[in-house]
Amino acid sequence: MTAEKNKKSVRVGIFTAIGLVFFVVGVLAIGNINKTFTKSFLVSTVFDDVNGLKLGNNIWFSGVKIGTVKEISFYGTSQVKVIMDIEEKSRAYVKKDALVKLGSDGLIGNKILIIFGGTENSPQVETGDVLSSTKLNSTEEMMTTLQENNVNILAITTDFKEILSKINRGEGTVGKLLTDDRIYNDLHTSIATLQSAIQNVNKLTANINQFSDQLDDEGFLVNDVLTDTAIYPSIKNSVMQIEELTKSANAMVDNLNTITEKLSTDTTSPAGVILNDPQVAAQLKETITNLQAASKKLDENMEALQHNFLFRGFFKD
Repeated sequence: MTAEKNKKSVRVGIFTAIGLVFFVVGVLAIGNINKTFTKSFLVSTVFDDVNGLKLGNNIWFSGVKIGTVKEISFYGTSQVKVIMDIEEKSRAYVKKDALVKLGSDGLIGNKILIIFGGTENSPQVETGDVLSSTKLNSTEEMMTTLQENNVNILAITTDFKEILSKINRGEGTVGKLLTDDRIYNDLHTSIATLQSAIQNVNKLTANINQFSDQLDDEGFLVNDVLTDTAIYPSIKNSVMQIEELTKSANAMVDNLNTITEKLSTDTTSPAGVILNDPQVAAQLKETITNLQAASKKLDENMEALQHNFLFRGFFKD
């Protein structure tokens, strides 16, 4: 009884395993059949390093799967050629000048190829075309860059700590400003003075605006002068007369300057001789003195004759 039961269990296990095998084969067959009936075309690209890319990895365009990697082979001396199997329905979107780069499906997912770029006016890709590839930064290069950034950040942090220490010690302009009350008070006073000056400027601007507005008001002196057809010509005539008087005064001054200059340099005219020859000037002065003395004596003699009885009758009272 027990042996018969064990045989049945073995048969059931065998048939179950065979069924699973047929199921998996069927699924794969259906997938291959579906892929077989899907139209596609082949294009290629060349990389210096595919970074672990495998056959069957997906190809993306704008985040949409459009094909798979069909073949990977060495090319030239050290490059790798990748043949891509792309769906026919995606041909219209892939241009001849499109680029191919390596990527990954997620942070640590499978490697994928990403087709991007391409100008609108460029023709669509054709079977057998070779698309240009872009270099992908390796993990080592990214780690090196990250380490350099860490060193730079550490240096910046150290410098910043040193600056803060100097500020706390009152060193430098900022440190003195934050720790020296005298500088702070001077700065506060300067700001207050500046604010007062700004207020004065604002008041002056307001007064100028008010004065400008009053120029349009009737009865205002400046408005009357500018708009009154009787006052303005009178003022204009007065200004013209003042200008003429100024011209005459300037001409008179010029004449006086000319005469003065001529008298200073001319030694032939009487006035020039008197002004420029010291000897003649002294003689003239002596002559005038003598004339004054003679005139005085003549007055005294005439006074004496008036009181003399012999000549008194010749003078009238």
